[in-house]
Amino acid sequence: MALSQAATSEPEEASPRTRQRMQVGGPVGSGGRRESCRPGEKRLLGAGGTAEGSAPAGKRLRPEPGPPTPAPASPPAPGSPEENGRDGAWDAESDGSDAGTEAPADGHSQLSAYERKRLKNITENAKFFAALKLHESAARLHQIATKRQSHVTKRAKPKKAEDETVRRRSMRLQRVEPSGIPVAEVAAQLGAEEYPQVPAGPLPMVPEGETENSKLSEELLTTWMRISEMKAEDPAEHTCDMKRYQDSLSSMVLSPENVKKVVKYRVCSMAIHPSQSLLFVAAGDKTGQVGLWNVSCTSDEGAHVFVPHSSSVTCMKFSPCNPAHLLSLSTESLRCGDVSRAVFDEICRSEDLSSFDFLEDNACSALVGFWHGDVAVVDRRTPGTSWELSADIGFKRTRTVHVHPVNKQYFLAAGSVDVCVYDIRYLKSSGNRPVSSLVGHTKSVASAYFSPVTGSRVVSVCADDKLRVYDTSSLSPTVRALSTIRHNNNTGRWLTRFQAVWDPRREDCFVVGSLARPRQVELFRDTGELLHAFSSPDCLGSVCSINVLHPTKNILVGGNSSGRLHVFKEE
Repeated sequence: MALSQAATSEPEEASPRTRQRMQVGGPVGSGGRRESCRPGEKRLLGAGGTAEGSAPAGKRLRPEPGPPTPAPASPPAPGSPEENGRDGAWDAESDGSDAGTEAPADGHSQLSAYERKRLKNITENAKFFAALKLHESAARLHQIATKRQSHVTKRAKPKKAEDETVRRRSMRLQRVEPSGIPVAEVAAQLGAEEYPQVPAGPLPMVPEGETENSKLSEELLTTWMRISEMKAEDPAEHTCDMKRYQDSLSSMVLSPENVKKVVKYRVCSMAIHPSQSLLFVAAGDKTGQVGLWNVSCTSDEGAHVFVPHSSSVTCMKFSPCNPAHLLSLSTESLRCGDVSRAVFDEICRSEDLSSFDFLEDNACSALVGFWHGDVAVVDRRTPGTSWELSADIGFKRTRTVHVHPVNKQYFLAAGSVDVCVYDIRYLKSSGNRPVSSLVGHTKSVASAYFSPVTGSRVVSVCADDKLRVYDTSSLSPTVRALSTIRHNNNTGRWLTRFQAVWDPRREDCFVVGSLARPRQVELFRDTGELLHAFSSPDCLGSVCSINVLHPTKNILVGGNSSGRLHVFKEE
């Protein structure tokens, strides 16, 4: 009974290793069904744990030899007892390799259904990827990438079109001179024209582009000679109180006819003839030109240009005892323009000259400063172009020198960060010590000058954006600033550096250029008070870095970076 129940019921599922497969066509069991085992397989166990007609439990069974079961004539229908093994207990995971089924036509008769299905999926996937042609695309992309890398070259920057619209920029950013000429063209022009190598020795006083017997040049020189024969008045006689002085400043205006281009390029120095009969101005530019302008002449022939130097004219002065002499200094020489002989004499020839001043009222001797820091004494009465004495004052750079207006033995030197007073009587070749040091400067000093009448004040212009006034009435070893004025002195490379110069008629007022807008020239008091700003919205649109005041009249002349002079005077 137990064996019958075991034969009619489904067997318990065994592990993959011990699971036994059932096959149709074996001996008939107790349940009336024929059971058999394939060769090498165990029989189905009964209730007693042994297969019918087999060895006792625990013994290894040998497969019984017998004839193989013939295959059916046609494949069984799906779901039929033949398909499922007649007893309905065919294992779904069977490999289908029994002798009662037909071998697959693909040659994988020794594989299970799972493995055949897996191979089928692999084949279908391979066909799908082959249809996408991924390998061909990858090979093509690799070939293109390799080809590009082999021909990689640095791409040149495209040049801007000449007619490309650009935003508005200043002349400094466009590297264009204030005259409107590009810097490259200016350099080429300067190399060929504006920087001619002026020969040593005397030069005839002939305007540029004119002949020696030109009528225009003769008229100019005649006018210069005539006004130099007149004696100038003493400036002290015109000193007035502050209220009247301010009123006179307000009466000075700039008109269009008093603006003129006198030299070709940037103005680096100026001088006003002391004549009271007419206004005669001299200006030197950065290329060595010296322009003379008769402002009182209303015609276009009022200005003439001479070329006595090969480089920038940094200092100019009319002789205090003989205004027919105009002394001008450039880097390579100090010359005297003598209108009586119509010649530019050479007084001193050297390198790195920076500035000069007269040591005596008769202007026979002069003190010269060098860019490399030394100073020298030059005597015009001595033959030759060498100096009498050269002294190292300990400066790295000497930009300006100025002699005390009363005590001529003292002179003021302004250098990199130093402003000192020296006694010329004790100068020696080296080891010189200053009589007094004007302290407080933190950057390079552009200029320093004594006040014109007594020399009791000194005004300096420093790159730390400050103007300083010192009390030099008593020359103590160290002098601190009496007043400090904040002032924008950042002129850069396109403008001549500011120089604060005293009004020749006063001890307490000085004039200096300005970067403020609207463009103006400022006049300060020694206390730091701004007394007046010279401006003209219609006629003054540029920075006047170099300015000079007439010694006896209410006249101010300012020069800009394009070679133009602006004359403020009473109407």
